[in-house]
Amino acid sequence: MTLRPFDRRSFLQMLAAAGSAPFVLDIPAAHAETPLTVGILYSGSKQDYGFNQSHAQAAAALKKLPGIKVVEEERVPETIAAQRSMEGMIRQDGAQLILATSFGYFKPHVLEMAAKYPDVTFAHTGGVWTAGMPENIGTFYAYIFEAQYISGIVAGHMTKSKKLGLVAAKPTPNLLRSINAFAIGARSVDPAIQVQVIFTGDWVLPVREAEATNTLVDQGADVIAAQVDSPKVVIETAEKRGVMSCGYHSSQADVAPNGYLTGAEWNWITPYLVYAGSVRGGKKPEHYLRAGISDHFVKNSPFGKLVTPEARAAAEKARADLIGGTLVIYSGPLKDNKGNVVVPAGVTQNSNDRVLDGINYLVEGIIGQV
Repeated sequence: MTLRPFDRRSFLQMLAAAGSAPFVLDIPAAHAETPLTVGILYSGSKQDYGFNQSHAQAAAALKKLPGIKVVEEERVPETIAAQRSMEGMIRQDGAQLILATSFGYFKPHVLEMAAKYPDVTFAHTGGVWTAGMPENIGTFYAYIFEAQYISGIVAGHMTKSKKLGLVAAKPTPNLLRSINAFAIGARSVDPAIQVQVIFTGDWVLPVREAEATNTLVDQGADVIAAQVDSPKVVIETAEKRGVMSCGYHSSQADVAPNGYLTGAEWNWITPYLVYAGSVRGGKKPEHYLRAGISDHFVKNSPFGKLVTPEARAAAEKARADLIGGTLVIYSGPLKDNKGNVVVPAGVTQNSNDRVLDGINYLVEGIIGQV
């Protein structure tokens, strides 16, 4: 789902405001002196160099806006503790909007709290609202694979060995969609490039992540990418081994000052502002909010010092083409790495095509299996 024209104008103004210039959120006069209290809960540390930090960065931007008060709690397990956290924010802090950032918070915790507090808006990262669920629930996610495609183009330009490595957590549809996009981007530069992926088996396994990174480097990969909850260990290990890297979730550039090329980042301030605006406007939340680069939901980390002018130009062109709609990442003919045609010739699957929600294959050029 993309933003409506009115929403687009409003959030672009607010997005700029959250980053720098002073700006007052569009608050009706009756509410001007009453701050909107937003409660945000994280499953891990806000300084994890990964998924939680990407949300914390959005929260920090949200705090810059007059008329907004933010309360946060980190390291909240995906158990009944999540309900206690949300209820405390509502009853003690007066939160009118709850942002539940971890996938496991949705069922049953957000669903039960939303039913209990119908006057509070709950927005959840990654969940899927369906008919029959409380109307005060919104679910949001972003097409991060578009930014991964751009990272793949940069990696494709920078590799000398034509071997890229990728450390991933699990072969879930969202991760497969991004792994494939990274490979498609890299192979658009040179079809001889191969991407070897190692799945660690869980979202946070630092020892296994370091082992996987070393294995990929030992096998000739000179660019390492990551798709785990906290890519810090992967990027640090790649840096120590003297190879280049591409990050994920938020920027890891400061732990790899020599080899960091770019990364695929979430830009959660955009949906945060959409839901804040709906609460202030007295509107129901967007039940299924999804968007990508063109709507500022995702972005790429600034280019590292190694990235060549040619790679920069190619990445910027791909970004412009994605925004302009002239580039579709999943375009046929496309085969999986077993030789089966997964997207026939003449067929395109746009970013918002729901068929990609159930993707269960790795594309040609990837060494690994689901």
